[in-house]
Amino acid sequence: MFNNFLWGAFPWLAIAVFFVGIFWRWRSDQFGWTTHSSQIYESKLLRLSSPLFHWGMVFVVIGHLMGLAFPKSWTQAVGISDHAYHLLATIPGSIAALAVLLGFAGLLYRRLKNRSVFLSTSTSDKVMYALLGLALVSGSFATFTLQLFDLAGTGGYDYRETISPWLRQLLIFNIQPDLMAGAPWQFKVHVLCGFTIIAVWPFTRLVHAFSAPVGYVTRPYVVYRSRDERTTPMRSTTAWEPIRSNRKQLEGETPSHGA
Repeated sequence: MFNNFLWGAFPWLAIAVFFVGIFWRWRSDQFGWTTHSSQIYESKLLRLSSPLFHWGMVFVVIGHLMGLAFPKSWTQAVGISDHAYHLLATIPGSIAALAVLLGFAGLLYRRLKNRSVFLSTSTSDKVMYALLGLALVSGSFATFTLQLFDLAGTGGYDYRETISPWLRQLLIFNIQPDLMAGAPWQFKVHVLCGFTIIAVWPFTRLVHAFSAPVGYVTRPYVVYRSRDERTTPMRSTTAWEPIRSNRKQLEGETPSHGA
C-alpha cells in the first residue's frame, strides 16, 4: 500500500493540485503572477547567477524530456547503442546540473547575504527555495554517484527500463508502481522531490515560468518628447511654452500707477 501511494496516488495528487492551483492563481492573482524581482536591491551577483541557473535549467529540462519521453527502443532503432546513449545523457547532463547548482547557490547566497533582498523574501519564497534545493541536490547526487562516477559499479543505471516506462504509463492512467520498486533510492528521492515541487508550483513565484512577453511584440509604441531645444525644436503652441515663475510674472505684468 505504501508503494502504491508513493508511485501511484501521490504523483497524481501532485498533478491535480498543480492544474487546479494554476487555474486558481490565474483567476485570482494575476498581479502576483510575476518573478517578484529583487534586482532593484542588488544586481551584480544576480547578473552572474541568474543566467547560469536558468540556462542550465533549460538543458536539464531538455535532458529529462529526452530520457523520460522517448522509449529505449526508439534510440536503438536509429542506431544509438546503450553505451553511446549513456555518454550522451550523462556528460552534458552533468555539466548542466553543475551549472544549475552553481547558479542556485549564487542566488541563495545573494538572498541570505543581502539584507534588503532577504527582507523582501516571502514565506512562499522560503518554502520554494527549500523544496527546489532538495530537488536539485537529489537529482545531481543521483547523476553524479550512479551515472557519472558509477559508485554502484553497474556501468550506469538504465532508468529507461524502470523510471521512464513508469512515468509514461502513469500519465495514461496505467499505474504500475512495481516498476519503481527496483529503482535506486537516489532516483526515488529525486522523483518524490520533483512531484512535490510540481504540487507547490502554482503557489510560488515559479509560475513565471509559464509566462512569455508575447504582448510586447504587438504593444503600441511609447512616444517620448523632449523640451530641450538642443535635441528637439521648441514648439510654438501654448501647451509647450515654458512655465514662468511668479517673479517673472510680477516683473512683466506690473500694473501702471495711474490705473
